[in-house]
Amino acid sequence: MLEMTREEFEELVAEALDRIPPELTRLMDNVAVFVEDEPPADAPELLGLYEGTPLTERGEWYAGVLPDRITVYRGPTLRMCASREDVIAETEVTVVHEIAHHFGIDDDRLHALGYG
Repeated sequence: MLEMTREEFEELVAEALDRIPPELTRLMDNVAVFVEDEPPADAPELLGLYEGTPLTERGEWYAGVLPDRITVYRGPTLRMCASREDVIAETEVTVVHEIAHHFGIDDDRLHALGYG
């Protein structure tokens, strides 16, 4: 398994977020991004997870709720990647994938776009 500290991995996630075009980040609303070491036990290969209400499903009822949560998992990412460059690329794909869920884009469309 590739070695990388949690701090280094968090920095890669931050850099991936910085590469999201500003016109999209301005539209993101009430969402927080986290790094965890491992995903839930029932999904050990999960690289990222979006939990919340996509922007496309929010209505007048949406007020006073906790932020949506995007989590990027370090362990499975490091286990599947052979180099730091692979981790950088996979982290960016994962961040884009989970942000797309925030915008209401489903997995089928993301896979078609290459963000599987």
